[in-house]
Amino acid sequence: MAVDPQTLIHDWDSWHAEREAELRAPHGWLSLTSLHWLDAEPAAFPGAPGRWSVHADGVLLQAEPGDGLSHGGEAIEGELVLSPVEGGAGVTLQHGERLVEVIQRGGAYALRVRDPQAPTRTAFTGVPAFTPDARWVLDASFEAYAQPRKVTVGAVVPGLIHEQTARGVLRFELDGVAHALTAMDAGDGGLSVLFRDATSGLSTHGGARSVSVDEPGADGAVVLDFNRAINLPCAFTEYGTCPLPPAENVLPVAVEAGERRPR
Repeated sequence: MAVDPQTLIHDWDSWHAEREAELRAPHGWLSLTSLHWLDAEPAAFPGAPGRWSVHADGVLLQAEPGDGLSHGGEAIEGELVLSPVEGGAGVTLQHGERLVEVIQRGGAYALRVRDPQAPTRTAFTGVPAFTPDARWVLDASFEAYAQPRKVTVGAVVPGLIHEQTARGVLRFELDGVAHALTAMDAGDGGLSVLFRDATSGLSTHGGARSVSVDEPGADGAVVLDFNRAINLPCAFTEYGTCPLPPAENVLPVAVEAGERRPR
């Protein structure tokens, strides 16, 4: 497709600035300081007051009056059962300026602590990226499945799995060679594509990158812009539980576009 280079760079600069501002948010991905997996035995964890354990309906928190935990502005004392949704944002409790997030991933439960003073956030200077290039703005066609399909993929955490909803296949050409990528439901009306390529583990993060695609038109036509490929949280912190792409989403070419490896 025809792309004006000046417009491409102007729009990308604005998008990149918004992306970095989102990462700098006080309780964004850069604020993670720990990840604790729970089991049936009540246990205490650094940065997460109280005692935590797996319960039949989710996670059981046993809190003392002096623990300083609250939820929705209400102090928590005694026992409280929390039921985070699988793969969802989790249930968040407040502890001073920190947040304690209770999550469910792959059927297991865990705590994540978000602290605005985390070194990964306070030392953040931006995300390195390739120079935007019109070569990586591609016309693509989306072939929807008759019905969305549940797809199980691995994760950066050994032994953990994620279940995602695949909506269809994106087909495109790069330098005259045909490629296809499985596209997942982004949950916001669009598509999300997790992929690896020949740069993965070298100039880009080894796990995966993600690129968002607007909802396809009636004819399936979409624009696939690899200049806006972003790192997943696990590229910035060891406390992420990011999914890996499905096996078919490993491109044999070097996609030198989008965000680079940050560390």
